[in-house]
Amino acid sequence: MDQPTVKEHHKDIQAQVDAYIETQSQLELLRFITCGSVDDGKSTLIGRMLYEAQLIFEDQVTSLQNDSKKVGTQGGDIDFALLVDGLAAEREQGITIDVAYRFFNTDRRKFIVADTPGHEQYTRNMVTGASTADVAIILVDASQGILTQTRRHSFIASLLGIEHVVLAVNKMDLVDYSESRFNQICEDYNTLRKHLAFKSVTPIPLSALKGDNVIDRSKPMGWYQGPTLLGFLETVDIRERLNQHAFRFPVQWVNRPNADFRGFSGTVLAGSVQPGDSIRALPSGQLAKIDQIVLSTQELDRAVTDQAVTLTLDREIDLSRGDLIVSADAPCEVSDQFEAELVWMDNEPGYIGRRYALQLGTTQVNASLSDIRFKYDINTFEQLPGRDLALNEIATVQINLDAEIPFEAYTDCSGLGAFVLIDRYSNATVAAGMIRFALRRASNVHRQALSVDRPAREKLAGHQGRVAWLTGLSGSGKSTIASAAEKILHEQGYRTYILDGDNVRHGLSKDLGFTVADRVENIRRIAEVAKLMMDAGIIVLTAFISPFRAERDMAKSLFEEGDFLEIFVDTPLAVAEERDPKGLYKKARSGQLPNFTGIDSDYEVPVSADLIIDTEDQTVDDSAKDLIELITRNVQE
Repeated sequence: MDQPTVKEHHKDIQAQVDAYIETQSQLELLRFITCGSVDDGKSTLIGRMLYEAQLIFEDQVTSLQNDSKKVGTQGGDIDFALLVDGLAAEREQGITIDVAYRFFNTDRRKFIVADTPGHEQYTRNMVTGASTADVAIILVDASQGILTQTRRHSFIASLLGIEHVVLAVNKMDLVDYSESRFNQICEDYNTLRKHLAFKSVTPIPLSALKGDNVIDRSKPMGWYQGPTLLGFLETVDIRERLNQHAFRFPVQWVNRPNADFRGFSGTVLAGSVQPGDSIRALPSGQLAKIDQIVLSTQELDRAVTDQAVTLTLDREIDLSRGDLIVSADAPCEVSDQFEAELVWMDNEPGYIGRRYALQLGTTQVNASLSDIRFKYDINTFEQLPGRDLALNEIATVQINLDAEIPFEAYTDCSGLGAFVLIDRYSNATVAAGMIRFALRRASNVHRQALSVDRPAREKLAGHQGRVAWLTGLSGSGKSTIASAAEKILHEQGYRTYILDGDNVRHGLSKDLGFTVADRVENIRRIAEVAKLMMDAGIIVLTAFISPFRAERDMAKSLFEEGDFLEIFVDTPLAVAEERDPKGLYKKARSGQLPNFTGIDSDYEVPVSADLIIDTEDQTVDDSAKDLIELITRNVQE
């Protein structure tokens, strides 16, 4: 029999490679996450799974063996956690501090696994890993049982809409493979589960270190008749989660290579579309039809979920980055107010009224927390009141936006329901949120058109309304200067009013204390009142410490350009403390006034004030004169 030629042999190999690639491309993808408390064995479990499934190369095995000897955590045995913990800092500490992603496949499925940290301080990392997962493997140390982080991670997984959970009771070798211990932990978790929205929970007793029930059945646990971990992952049905959805396409950028082509590029978030389909652009609501679907240099007859394409339309409509193209007959919600679940991820607390940038897909808009409806006690799941959010706290909140955006409930479409809040100064991500629903008042409450408007009121007053916002330390002279300036303005025929800190505290804000959260709310109320009074044609002078730059910017954002004048009354702390007209600094130094600005609470100096008044070297009369000159220059018609 003739031997195949080299060319034929190579052709045969290529055919085998092509067939393998084609087979792999058809495999369903499952994304899963490992989570739980510290030292539950998450990294070890993933490392053991990859090792026993022979999904790592020989040189990786050799390197793993050498690293295990160096680290010495398992004596002379392999430390499988090292396969996943790639950072030097992780290996030195023996803990996972970042999300580690691993990609692998078996003959039945492709997998992406996210190994997340167990430490509470890295909860934000866990949220990141869980946000795209289909299945959560929640590890529990058999010798420790259900811990706080078990509850926290289970709750977050539930909030993020993960439907299928594996309760991986690990380290069964430490409890002599006790069936009763396994059953007790399952019973405890079932109590916890009553508060969560999982579709299924599959308990599996494991020893990641020894390999029991990871891939092969455990001989010491012959009493267990359920699936192995890998067996479950290969067979769990996630098709319901992947069901067809109405077409959703966030515009990432407007593709205009030349004058003859205008397309909209992005990735299909959900559903499918084909040429001729009717679409609606949101938030504008404009209608059009799909003309072409372009991928590189070729035209497609259909675009499906997760496919990156460029769409052209049969007519010109106004679309830009952040807009959404949807099925014409199945639009999603458009609103500027919604309720959401929020996981706070920053060391700096979150406060009602403080403004952030909200990023949802390709859309970014200014936002603020309008209400914290309640926070969750992670141990009891009790709903607790609160006016601020600390690191790792989870709450149901209401959020106001500066503009209407399209979105969906997270449970319906995670890509249009998941968002992050970003600090506008540091650009740090401070929170992750899941939208529940639009607030009805967003569409039911409208500004009432009034027969007498601001220009008419200003004409009657003979000048324009303005807000002069005096800020500075207690004792800097804000109220004194404002009062002196108002007296002269009044004598000159200007309509004025002073909103003073002490006076407001006796009425509008008498229900507020002096915590950071209360001070933020106080400034928000004052800004809203000042805006109404300015609309009436009044020159409003405010005299408040308003120590935080974020709140002053929040106040300013309510006004049109030029309507808000920021005046920094610049007085050194030592000078203000020496004056101490109310004896407040003395009380603060003795501990009687906690959270006092300048002592145990910071004052953030304005960076671009319209006027700086130096009261250390300047008299009250001169300071008032400078303030009057700024105001009158800005209010003349």
